[in-house]
Amino acid sequence: MDPAKPSLALVRAVTDEQVLRALIRHRRLTRAELAADIGISKPTAGESVRRLAERGLVVDTGEHTPGGRGRGRVGSYYALSVNIGSAMAVSIAPEGVVAEGVDVYGTTVVRDHQELGRPARQSQVAAALRDAATEVALTRPVRLAVVSAADPVDRATGRLVHLPDAPFLVGDLDPVTILAPYVVGRVLVDNDVNWAAKAERDHAGPDFAYLHLGEGLGAAVVSDGEVRRGSTGLAGEVAYLLTTGPSGEAVRFIDLFAQLELRQPGSTAIDVERLLERCADADTRRVLGQAVGGVIAALAAICDPDRVIVGGSWGPELLDDIPSPMPRQPVLQAATQTTEPGLTGARAEALSLLAEAIATG
Repeated sequence: MDPAKPSLALVRAVTDEQVLRALIRHRRLTRAELAADIGISKPTAGESVRRLAERGLVVDTGEHTPGGRGRGRVGSYYALSVNIGSAMAVSIAPEGVVAEGVDVYGTTVVRDHQELGRPARQSQVAAALRDAATEVALTRPVRLAVVSAADPVDRATGRLVHLPDAPFLVGDLDPVTILAPYVVGRVLVDNDVNWAAKAERDHAGPDFAYLHLGEGLGAAVVSDGEVRRGSTGLAGEVAYLLTTGPSGEAVRFIDLFAQLELRQPGSTAIDVERLLERCADADTRRVLGQAVGGVIAALAAICDPDRVIVGGSWGPELLDDIPSPMPRQPVLQAATQTTEPGLTGARAEALSLLAEAIATG
């Protein structure tokens, strides 16, 4: 019995997807170039371009190949329509709310920044998020959004969860509901440390831990290339780990900074400027390094990472002061992404999801 042949509709759908992917890779191509790139006939490429143009996905750019006088026929260049949509990458952090509109080629076409107070209140953050999203949505249709938040994120709902001693947001926040009016499709939310860890994967390999040491404290565990988020999404809350205090006693990591008087007034947020000033003192560096070493020892014992990437505004400063208490100490190295690492990871995910959404319809 002969195997069933694919239907004409299926063949056309596959061809159209290949054409869209080729235009994502190359930005503009003629029908002849599309045929050569994909490995199909010129008439098949031309029919696909016609179908996609009718759907408003592909446009004639008005540009042509030189052609004429022995150089063959003039060819028209085709590209994706600007109306095909963009992705929104969002950062919700103490520095403020940032929303970017990113096209399928990875170009940031619009960026808006809204200031926040400290600590931030739920209503204030929600208003800032709406204002930033409005600016992005004015430029072109937004097909999806990816959000990086400097707070724990509930895995099931995407809501930001307020935990005791969390330094940034007072109250819960629902970015999925807030952004829904501005986005055609999915809104994906995760915490900033997880996104920062994903931004490091190309440099760190498939098995590592990412330790964020800034105004807040956090960690992410990457195993087999995937961030492990835990049953509710709260994995990596290292602020609550027991480590070594200034006098050798056991102390919660977050409480160490209160004992050293390194918190911002009226907050559990770490006073980074003062901490860095105090790091000129060898004893302070020893105490901080010992405490961070205890946190890394806990991560190493439970997760067995190949290396620990240390990021944040003050973590890399202490790399040389962190002791090696484990029999098999993982490699310690500073993060490679130092400017908006959470947003960098979210932007990369948004770009990947956008390309897939455009290609598969």
